[in-house]
Amino acid sequence: MKYGILIVSHVPEIAHGVAKMLNQISTKTPITFAGGTDDGVIGTSLQKICDAIDANVADEILAFYDIGSSKINLELATELSNKKIHIFDSALVESSYVVASLISSGKNLTEIKEKISPLSFNL
Repeated sequence: MKYGILIVSHVPEIAHGVAKMLNQISTKTPITFAGGTDDGVIGTSLQKICDAIDANVADEILAFYDIGSSKINLELATELSNKKIHIFDSALVESSYVVASLISSGKNLTEIKEKISPLSFNL
């Protein structure tokens, strides 16, 4: 599979729930997630993010995050990985949903970026 999706959230239930929702609309897209700290509380875990990247079998990963340290840890995990990872600064649920639909319909990365640009924000 060319593209996969990674969801990173401070809240384990959000990360799992978004991934579960995306699996309903994009059954063939590899979707992995990392939520919460290593202790299972609110926060992020570099190790969980690295594990989710490693578990994703796609050639390229399109990554979405919620806030703050999730982006910082995602950027660090990207530097530690050999995989091609695209981090999107955009609305987590809405953007990942649109992207899952676009991947399912065979869109390329340029088309995907164009379609979700209205959901993007600058940090």
